[in-house]
Amino acid sequence: MRNLDSLIQEGRVHRSIYVDPGIFSDEMTRVFGGTWVFLGHESEIPAPNDFKTVKLGLRPMILTRDHSGEVHALFNRCSHRAATVCQHERGNQKRFTCSYHGWTFGNDGSLVGVPSPGAYGAGFRKEDRGLSRPCRLDRYRGFIFVTLNAEAPDLLEFLGPATYYLDQFIDRAPDGEIDLGQPYRMAYRANWKLIWDNGADGYHPQTSHRSIVTMTHQRYGNQRSLDNFGDADPDSGPMYNQELGYGHALLDQRPGMGPSLWGRARPMPGREAYESVLREKYGGAAEELLEKAPGPGLNLTIFPNVHLIGNQVVVVQPLAVDLTEIAWYPTKLRGAPDTINALRMRIAEDFPNFGETDDFENFERQQLGLSIPEIEWVDTSRGLELDRAWYDERGAKTTPVTDDGPLRSYHREWKRLMALEVELCVR
Repeated sequence: MRNLDSLIQEGRVHRSIYVDPGIFSDEMTRVFGGTWVFLGHESEIPAPNDFKTVKLGLRPMILTRDHSGEVHALFNRCSHRAATVCQHERGNQKRFTCSYHGWTFGNDGSLVGVPSPGAYGAGFRKEDRGLSRPCRLDRYRGFIFVTLNAEAPDLLEFLGPATYYLDQFIDRAPDGEIDLGQPYRMAYRANWKLIWDNGADGYHPQTSHRSIVTMTHQRYGNQRSLDNFGDADPDSGPMYNQELGYGHALLDQRPGMGPSLWGRARPMPGREAYESVLREKYGGAAEELLEKAPGPGLNLTIFPNVHLIGNQVVVVQPLAVDLTEIAWYPTKLRGAPDTINALRMRIAEDFPNFGETDDFENFERQQLGLSIPEIEWVDTSRGLELDRAWYDERGAKTTPVTDDGPLRSYHREWKRLMALEVELCVR
């Protein structure tokens, strides 16, 4: 691999980080092994013996809850001849049996049965032949993370100021917990990092999302669009973005959303009927409940694979150097009326269908442009030469909404991880 300092420079990055299959292969080892990676949410495996198959980079994994309620992250790889032992996306079972030679494992990873074990002799120990797992697993308010790096910082240090915004996202639930629904899956034919270039980018909505902004204005007036993203200079408005450390970033839309989140929400199927039911049942208290239906106005990115956008948890899954899957998980608020959670499901249909498709089209056009070998550099310099940054009370570097600061920040973290000289560990 080329010298990393020659690939990531202040204000520009080399095209090869998006198109080189060798770099992609190294990313799947170093980035998706060297730092904390979001693997799933506790609400996806709520009952004893529930499981879900996931990936850690390209590594197949099983996320399980055993009979006693303990959560495990297991490599989906038989310890005998390496075949995957679970073929289903999710379910409930106590055992996983390899279809090749019949080795059977408990959902805690232990080896519980081997056909004809006598041929292995006295030195064979089932205790040594269970399913392997990442050396570290930790959780934050239902979000499950793993890493293969024994020297990585603790999860709370890794999340840093991002926990403040995670808390705001979760604490909208009356019971202080969220549940993930079934995902809406999409894919684009381009590199996985292009969505990170875009995650806290307030420069593109005026152009990229012009169709949805124009449609919204024509049908419903300016009250349903963000203040920054009309025809004015986005930096003239109050929204901003932030660098949160370890490659994480925030685009804070709340200053541009006005006094009512519900008032900004675009119409959705059943809106009037749902709202009528709430007002009839809860009277004046319905106003506060309706404010919980949209997302809180935070675009939070937690590098390398999870975003909070609107009222959804969005998981980024690289598949190849030029192919990426995105899963949008709508969230329900525990303790909220069913009607509010139904509205959240309808709102969750909005942006993936009418906005994210714009982004995917741009990513694929970028990947095509990046295929030109003679034009080597991608510009990341917006705001670099200007003194426009300030620091909030949590020490987060804050810049106007169109600055490339968060993009440059995650590139620095990418470069750090790609240069790590640590032995990744499983147990």
